[in-house]
Amino acid sequence: MAEAPSPAKARPLSPHLSIYKPMLSMMMSIVHRITGVGLYYGMIILAWWLMSAAIGPNPYSNVQAFANNVFGKLILFGFTWALMHHLLGGIRHLVWDIGYGFEPNEREMLTWATLIGGIALTILVWVIGFLVVGL
Repeated sequence: MAEAPSPAKARPLSPHLSIYKPMLSMMMSIVHRITGVGLYYGMIILAWWLMSAAIGPNPYSNVQAFANNVFGKLILFGFTWALMHHLLGGIRHLVWDIGYGFEPNEREMLTWATLIGGIALTILVWVIGFLVVGL
């Protein structure tokens, strides 16, 4: 019968977050996953909006009341940022899948472009929304 390994012969642990120094691309990968989860739950709001529009004016006015208060706008702004960030993160991964952007300076540039681009696109969408629709 095989014996359990002694502590001196125990196998080493795999490296994990407490071993590695956090890099921006590592953090953006984690944020990409978090925004994916946020988009999943944000679809509940989108489904609520679509169903209320199909049901009639009273349910739709409830959704509009939610969307027009400060809390609702904050959630919608966060949803917009998650959508833009996740979109640009997906494009970054597509560039990597094609085989480009693996050099350290290219990787950092793509990461910063994702971060800054997600914020810029979110602000642009909301500015256009305020100018065109009058949110």
